[in-house]
Amino acid sequence: MEALKDVRILDMTHVQAGPTCSQLLAWMGADVIKFEPPQGDATRGQLRDVPGADSLYFTMLNCNKRSITVNMKSPEGKTVFVDLIRKCDIMMENFGPGVLDRLGFTWEKIREINPKIVMGSIKGFGSTGPYAEFKAYENVAQAMGGAMSTTGVPDGPPFVTGAQIGDSGTGLHLAIGLLAALHQARRTGKGQYVEVAMMDGVMNLCRVKFRDHQRLQRGSLSEYSVPTYQGMGETPRAGNDSGGGQLGNAIHCKPHGANDWIYVVVQEAVWGALAKRIGPDVGIPNLDTDERFATIGERRKNQQLMWTLLNKFASGYTKREFMAILNPLDVPCGPIMSTEDLATDEHIRGRDMYVELDHPQRGKWFNVGMPIKLSESPAKIERSPLLGEHTDEVLASVLGYDSTKIAGLKTAGAFSAPPKKAA
Repeated sequence: MEALKDVRILDMTHVQAGPTCSQLLAWMGADVIKFEPPQGDATRGQLRDVPGADSLYFTMLNCNKRSITVNMKSPEGKTVFVDLIRKCDIMMENFGPGVLDRLGFTWEKIREINPKIVMGSIKGFGSTGPYAEFKAYENVAQAMGGAMSTTGVPDGPPFVTGAQIGDSGTGLHLAIGLLAALHQARRTGKGQYVEVAMMDGVMNLCRVKFRDHQRLQRGSLSEYSVPTYQGMGETPRAGNDSGGGQLGNAIHCKPHGANDWIYVVVQEAVWGALAKRIGPDVGIPNLDTDERFATIGERRKNQQLMWTLLNKFASGYTKREFMAILNPLDVPCGPIMSTEDLATDEHIRGRDMYVELDHPQRGKWFNVGMPIKLSESPAKIERSPLLGEHTDEVLASVLGYDSTKIAGLKTAGAFSAPPKKAA
């Protein structure tokens, strides 16, 4: 049995953060009803690569869902919305501040309709505080949550991460909050409002940088390869430093292309074996007994030289060849994997983390798979829905509407955009 088989979710979210959350819950078995305006989620047409087909932006975030279109500006559409609220365990939205309120559906109104419902909201900066009305996007959240100021090198510009920690990271936080609130609602009969702000989510993912921020009040950070000092104030950008108790960095391998790198962590326990292996090849046969690297403290002081020696050794090997040398020595390491590397990797395919799907509009395509593996309820990944594909099905199976009522609602414009007024 699917883990969330008995959970029904009314998903009013769009773009990335909310759909990330609801897709994960759908993969765990929840019945996710994607509640769209007649024109559909905006990402259906964004960055479109196949004419007339839903974009990959949409399809990769909306698998295993049912789509229903409702015109919330019509009285009949609002009636359908109210009926769905009564039938759902969770409702999700990521509208701008006040949008639902203006439609007449405050949190107080929604919980009056269904006291057990859990309502999840994603906001850029939350519903309180001086930033509450600001607009947020992925990179804005990274900028304001602490990620960008600590990513890059000190004398260069701050960088955003390739991982979508502002959007998808917020979606993961919301999933945890919704499941916790649902557990409580089923125990107490009382739902609650769950809010996750993108800025807050990014800040949580940057917690080690706030660890270092406080350590700087008492002294320098010896594991950093860039200069630090007591009272520095802000955690600096430190390139590819590990940011942990063990030294780590990216090492360039042949043929020295953009992704011909391997990340290496030099643990205390492995230094002796590693030094014996690379020493003769870099002209220091006794590297394992060299006093400049004898202790982790000395290696921290001389880490720039240590990285230079490792880069010199690695110049004769590809990243995969270097990995094959390091693994038997128990050195934690991993090649920098490009999107092409991952798309063709046997490990990834074997774990169903890059899954081929078929779509009636776009044909064959791939989606990133379910990262959470449940032994008793493995995810079965299905394609994303076409716009409004399940409107009649949801109205009949969830709300119990008969064909006459559905036809009447269609005639009244409950599921379609109102006609444009003549100029």
